[in-house]
Amino acid sequence: MINSIHYSSISEVAYFLKKKEISPVELTEYMLNRIESVDANLKSYVTITADHAMKAAAKAESEIIAGHYRGPLHGIPLALKDLCYTKGIPTMGGLKVRRDFTPSFDATVVEKLRNSGCIFLGKLNLTEGALSGYNPEFDIPNNPWRSDLWAGVSSSGSGAATAAGLCFGSIGTDTGGSIRYPSMANGIVGLKPTYGSVSRYGVMELARTLDHVGPMTRTVKDTAIIFEAIAGHDERDVTSLDVPAPQIVNLLSGDIDGLTLGVDQNYLKRGTDPGLISGLEKAIVCFNELGAKIVEVSMPPTDPMEMRNLWLPICGYEAARAHSETFPSREREYGGYLKGVLELGLSLSEVEYQEAVIHREEYAKLYRKELTKADALICPAGGFVFPVDKKAQYGDATEMAEIIKHFQGQFTIPADLAGIPGITLPCGFSEDNRPYAMQLLGDKHSEVNLCKLAYAYEQANEWHLKHPPL
Repeated sequence: MINSIHYSSISEVAYFLKKKEISPVELTEYMLNRIESVDANLKSYVTITADHAMKAAAKAESEIIAGHYRGPLHGIPLALKDLCYTKGIPTMGGLKVRRDFTPSFDATVVEKLRNSGCIFLGKLNLTEGALSGYNPEFDIPNNPWRSDLWAGVSSSGSGAATAAGLCFGSIGTDTGGSIRYPSMANGIVGLKPTYGSVSRYGVMELARTLDHVGPMTRTVKDTAIIFEAIAGHDERDVTSLDVPAPQIVNLLSGDIDGLTLGVDQNYLKRGTDPGLISGLEKAIVCFNELGAKIVEVSMPPTDPMEMRNLWLPICGYEAARAHSETFPSREREYGGYLKGVLELGLSLSEVEYQEAVIHREEYAKLYRKELTKADALICPAGGFVFPVDKKAQYGDATEMAEIIKHFQGQFTIPADLAGIPGITLPCGFSEDNRPYAMQLLGDKHSEVNLCKLAYAYEQANEWHLKHPPL
């Protein structure tokens, strides 16, 4: 059993752990060995915490044997994006200026997962400061489906490791699409929750009003399991919503009778790969056959460059404040792309920032108005994964331009501007075996319905059972 378990779901492995048919120690040893053999080429991990993992596994094993089973994450090996503070373990954020930073406490999301009994295998690679480019001091993760393909933006290590069976789930963050892009590119499930539903305390900041923390897994149910564990109010985070963590897992029955799915054909097809469009159209038919009612909606204008121009001043201004201790005083240690965005942020006045915030609020109001017409909107999850020049990802804005032109921010940025949730999941593959992905978006606090719809579609298809040819 253990020799083929790496692609099993969290819920499947949890069953065997609870029944004591496999042990956390045996499972963790197996996963660490798999990382050692596979990740030399994949480069998804920046830090492997083998000693910590084995100690946690031994503790989980003794607790389970003694009958103190904590729940579906007890004894499950997970991994963390290297933005999440981990006590006594480096947290670098893809930044050369943070190479030597070791936190003295755990982020809230880490603390909650530890309390659930999970085991952390290590910290995952990401773009510099969670923006779009990489610092030359760090590796760029490879896409496990094909090494020349883009692995996604900042949560690229989380996407690659999860897809490759190097952890059973991971934590990502999303400021402009960084949970959804790598979930799309690597063919997995990713949830960007409602803003404030998961604490950002102890998570290295990119843009304080745009940053979201969420789970990345290989199945919808697994995403719901992790989301339940990490959501909820945290008084240490001033942006944390004072609402209880939603209970989703027990509601995933596959029954979606009465739920409504919003479709805007113009929005759905704008600038998107024809094969992906076909996959989305088939998904709409599938949802209808499963019992969902299809309703027409009309999303506000979402030109990719307009979205970027609305988002970038806010992100740049807030990022410059987040990096004030090291930029511009240590600007030579920054990669070209992040440096340029921080310089933009420093050039903006408070008045210009507030004007951008007003434009954001106006747009978000229009966007959310359409979302109230259905339980979920279906659209691409950020486009279609593409071949990429790895060297360009170390470059400045000019060198990155050839990559950024493929970003379909009209499908990702609005959800961050509006603070609404979105779930990404596979919906097919191209002829050359590149993943297709859909995104379901809903108004604030609609995670339950998004997961119910996504689960019903997933169970009616088998895309989640297809894995990279490693």
